Amino acid sequence: MRRHRGYRALWTSRAVSLLGDAMSLVALMLHVAGTTGAALAVALLLLAGDVAPSLLAPLTGALSDRIDLRRLMVVCDLAQAAVVVVIALLLPPLPVLLGLVAVRALLGQVFAPASRAAVPALVDDRDLPSANAGIGFGSNLAEVLGPLLAAALFTGLDVRGVLLVDAATFVVSAVVLTRLPRLPRPVAGTRPAFLADARAGLGYLRAAPFVRAVVLGFCAVVAFNGVDDIALVFLARDLGGEPAAVALLLAGVGAGLLAGYLLLARGGTRWPMVAVFGAGLAISSAGNLLTGPAWSIAAAFTLQVVRGIGIAGMDVAAGTLLQRHVPAAMLGRVFGNLYGALGVAAGLSYVLGGWLLDLTSARTTLVVAGAGGLVAAALTVRTLRRRSAVSG
Repeated sequence: MRRHRGYRALWTSRAVSLLGDAMSLVALMLHVAGTTGAALAVALLLLAGDVAPSLLAPLTGALSDRIDLRRLMVVCDLAQAAVVVVIALLLPPLPVLLGLVAVRALLGQVFAPASRAAVPALVDDRDLPSANAGIGFGSNLAEVLGPLLAAALFTGLDVRGVLLVDAATFVVSAVVLTRLPRLPRPVAGTRPAFLADARAGLGYLRAAPFVRAVVLGFCAVVAFNGVDDIALVFLARDLGGEPAAVALLLAGVGAGLLAGYLLLARGGTRWPMVAVFGAGLAISSAGNLLTGPAWSIAAAFTLQVVRGIGIAGMDVAAGTLLQRHVPAAMLGRVFGNLYGALGVAAGLSYVLGGWLLDLTSARTTLVVAGAGGLVAAALTVRTLRRRSAVSG
């Protein structure tokens, strides 16, 4: 942060815009719940914002490898501001609202891989783990503070007011991003067609075993463990906890994430990233496995903090490994495909994990999720070690 002005601008812009995102999510959930009274409508809102844009990940990632990253991120921020202003002024019927939310999320899906692809151009290679940890810390801090700030704003503003504050955060983010240096994308020879670029991104994953193992391992662990957000609600009830206990358990992962990012920001440059990635996969899965038989809210909270530390390790190590092993000209597409696949994996976990939860219990679901994640972690580490040995 002190040495690299460009990185400082990128960190600030992401934190500011994600803070606004977290505020507007709370506002829209309250609006939809209040106007429709249907839990399904709120679920559709979340799906429109999370899963739907993931299906276009090969295309959104390709943009990052064709356009100057600074210009692309500024345009995405300003376009998101415009969409949020439209939502705030119209507060349209649910079908139109879902479409606008999907558009805004799609623009965010373009911004995310572009921001990760920009990091290697802004910091030295040895600083990549710390830089990725810093971005993760800022992003999660914004997601923690966003709902709290939204609650404070609702004392004087309505839904429209909170949404307009979110739009303002995108404008501030765009202004901050103008302090970045130009980040033109390397293009060898004649530029191929856009769809050809997108197909090439998928083809690269098939042809790069090490990179493919990182992406598939990350997604497999998320597919097993993503259901914990739902299962923890029922586990708190089984442990006799009040509604505040549910919030406490859900906050455990967030606290662990912040602690993990701080730990990696300080010491990440000294640790091999393959080991950090494998440890993160295993620790995050073991956290759920051991939370299942937890005997108290305090024990479950502690285990979820540990799980959050593991997730931070997964995120930082995966980002660093991809930034170091993927050619610069392909980096946006790889990150785009990773984030898209993670969104699909999370949606799959919600559906199948929710089905298992209905058939069994929260404890059984967490144990199954954690055990499956540990198997996926072991297979991923084995594959990465073998590929590292072959490349070495």
